[in-house]
Amino acid sequence: MPHFIIDCSENIPKLKDPEQLMLTVHQIAHDTGLFKEEDIKVRIRPFDLYTVGGKESDFLHIFGNIMEGRTTEEKANLSRQIIVKLKAMFPDVPVISINIREFERATYCNRTMV
Repeated sequence: MPHFIIDCSENIPKLKDPEQLMLTVHQIAHDTGLFKEEDIKVRIRPFDLYTVGGKESDFLHIFGNIMEGRTTEEKANLSRQIIVKLKAMFPDVPVISINIREFERATYCNRTMV
């Protein structure tokens, strides 16, 4: 925990090294002080079939899934920092966005918990 899933148009990994994109998101998440470095997970899912505003146009959207317990301000800061950096990395990509979703501690389970 947390998981950052980067949905993007198939062109995004051609514009920048996908490893660098994942490391950038990882580093920003770590630098916020909200997460332990070893807990941060980042994945990229490029899509070859998509529309943005009714046409094929590059996009990048991050789904940030985190454990509940952070303040709205902390989550908003995390979102802003990631978008600022990605906007600089991808100046010609028209749609760059993120949303943060929380896991409920009471219902979350992983293999180390059972």
